[in-house]
Amino acid sequence: MGEVPSYPTFSSEEFTRRHQSTRALMAKNDLATLLVYGRGSSHEVQYLSDWRVTTEAYLIFPLSGDPTLFVQLSNHLPNARRMSICKDVRFGGASPTGSPNSTRSVIENLKERGLGRSRIGIAGPVPYQHYLEFCRALAEAEWVNFSAPMGELRQIKSPEELGRIRRAAAMSDRAMEALEHQVRPGLREYQLAPIVEGAYLGEGGMNQIHFMATTSMGNPEICVPSQHLTDRILQKGDVLITEISASYGGYSGQILRTFTIGEGPTPPYAKLHEVAMEAFERAESVIRDGTTVEDVLEATAVIEEHGYTIYDDFLHGANQLPPIVRTKTTSRGVPPGFRFRENMAIVIQPNVITRDERAGVQFGEMLRVTREGVERLHHFSRRLVVCGGQ
Repeated sequence: MGEVPSYPTFSSEEFTRRHQSTRALMAKNDLATLLVYGRGSSHEVQYLSDWRVTTEAYLIFPLSGDPTLFVQLSNHLPNARRMSICKDVRFGGASPTGSPNSTRSVIENLKERGLGRSRIGIAGPVPYQHYLEFCRALAEAEWVNFSAPMGELRQIKSPEELGRIRRAAAMSDRAMEALEHQVRPGLREYQLAPIVEGAYLGEGGMNQIHFMATTSMGNPEICVPSQHLTDRILQKGDVLITEISASYGGYSGQILRTFTIGEGPTPPYAKLHEVAMEAFERAESVIRDGTTVEDVLEATAVIEEHGYTIYDDFLHGANQLPPIVRTKTTSRGVPPGFRFRENMAIVIQPNVITRDERAGVQFGEMLRVTREGVERLHHFSRRLVVCGGQ
């Protein structure tokens, strides 16, 4: 007999740990059940069910008893049944007009469980229209926003989770290596995408993001990568700014780098990269278990001391978990009392730009917080790379 096909999965001990810690937090908050919603790259449903949500899914996760997973679309159901650890996996259902809609199925299941008058925690980005339907149909239930506590549970990564992140980080690094060796004048911007994805798709990886942009170093017109690539033809003397995240089994790496094409960096770009490196290294040197956000904000000061600013976040947790940190003058607020903890995965990314927003560099990567400092998860060179020959 041949090898039995399988998907990346976690051990039963890992899911026992997750379920027990989730239920302990539910009990502490007097919740009878969780209603967990996922769409696209949402992570809450996968955390408890091992289903990497495609179009849409709801998970009913009770304080006691077995969970039920509702999946959209109907042709995604067989795959969900193969992948999920849940024994009860169902099609979400449809609205009276035939369009996909799981709300009636969820409501019926909650009523069948006797939870129509209970205290229900909601986790994930539940659509407002769905929420209104739940409130109308279960008017005596008490609805509690439980997304933040669920996020806190997911912030500290287990050894098994870190194993996936390391694999995804290695795939992201290989995408950077592919760009270094294959980018050259004459390519169109959108031809960079298959270079990136070709580095990891054949190894079971998936594209999370590949944000990229090119512009002339001599007359720059863009300071941050674009989510959609153009048909612009790359020229000698261009700069390529990139943010790459390959995903493996629902977990991703994240690396940001700047390349020059055909020749080395001009003095303005060399300076931008130098300041980004210094800011990164200052933050990297202070973060450890127990570090505060204020410690990181001090590290950002070098950016503005040199007359630059940032467009993106300076630091964030993996998959946009807290904290979201900018600089002191660009801060949009931080979680009060937040401290970095061992085995958090974070991204430091001081993407320094000129104040006129015409030029900028991308630099940064994902790291693991340890008791004594941080562990590198990416190993691609931190230098400003020249590609395409000089």
